Amino acid sequence: MYVLLDTVQIHFNPDSFALLNGLLALMMFGASLSVRVDDFRYLLRAPKAPLIGLVSQFVLLPAITFVVTQWLNVDPSMALGMILVASCPGGSFSNIMTWLSRGHLATSVSMTGISTVAALIMTPFNFAFYAGLDPQTAQLLANISVAPLDIMKLILVVLVLPLAGGMFVGRAFPTVSSRLDTPFRWLSMLLFFGFVGIAFSSNGEIFLEHAHKFIGLVILHNALALGLGYLSSRLMKLPEDQTRAVTLEVGIQNSGLGLIILFNFYPDLGGMLIITAFWGVWHLVSGLSLSLFWSRRPALTAS
Repeated sequence: MYVLLDTVQIHFNPDSFALLNGLLALMMFGASLSVRVDDFRYLLRAPKAPLIGLVSQFVLLPAITFVVTQWLNVDPSMALGMILVASCPGGSFSNIMTWLSRGHLATSVSMTGISTVAALIMTPFNFAFYAGLDPQTAQLLANISVAPLDIMKLILVVLVLPLAGGMFVGRAFPTVSSRLDTPFRWLSMLLFFGFVGIAFSSNGEIFLEHAHKFIGLVILHNALALGLGYLSSRLMKLPEDQTRAVTLEVGIQNSGLGLIILFNFYPDLGGMLIITAFWGVWHLVSGLSLSLFWSRRPALTAS
């Protein structure tokens, strides 16, 4: 299967799609071993920080992303990639980064769990809504018949059900799950790089040739996401440790889900691919760098 990025052809192997779906489900299962029902109850006991993060995640970030794509007159296919990433929930790697940064882990974990469930509705809704506002991006999607319900089914299979399964195993076998939690998280990171490797495989020269078209966009977009999480937290006067958690939750998107959606439904849009794939690499670099910076500085804690 070959796809066009302007006049450039990008090659995919469609036989790998089912394998990738299974790998993402495995990653979500492993990340959910340490999630507990109490993490969801935390939202009821102390809702301020998670709610600020979730509003930033699913309301402000997609809206700001759309404005940026219009302001910079981004190529429609790449604009769709930015909108897709902004519509995804927070990534599970944010929990590791929050721990490294001395952030408030309960805020991070509760946001990850709740945003994963909320993504069942919010990801297809935000993507369809903002993609439909621009006639050029709307025309691209009009040529590809994908019902939002199909995306919801995919998210249910690769995110929500593995989340529930991981929570059940973690509660039923706490000793085993505690031993598996850290290895699973690092395995997830390796698997994610495998995702990106598949996206870039056999196309390295093409990506390098067109790097100037997307590297700056991704770096700017990720900086906006991190900045949005930080500024919204500071404006609402969150303690420093919760500010760090919200910043990383908003800035670390589940671009693995974005790639899965692309591979399954939009393999003909090369601009979406390069944005989503490079986002997956860059947000790990920026997130880990910020976490290490904060790790050397004590944070005022939530009461």
